[in-house]
Amino acid sequence: MHTITLKSDNDFLMMLNEMVKALGTTKSDLIRKAVTHYRDVLEKEKLKIQIKKASMKVREESLSISKEFEDTV
Repeated sequence: MHTITLKSDNDFLMMLNEMVKALGTTKSDLIRKAVTHYRDVLEKEKLKIQIKKASMKVREESLSISKEFEDTV
């Protein structure tokens, strides 16, 4: 394992200590889980953006096809 040093103010340290005590875990484990969770949230957000872009592209193409269909009728 590697060691990471984290500087924090007293409020952050108190919050971390309270969470560790409430969850019955260690600071290291809590921070590892928090960082992993944050990465997962960012990946989901990135995926949402990609899906939205693809959806808009399909929507635009669908409208174009619909207009072409109306023009032929």
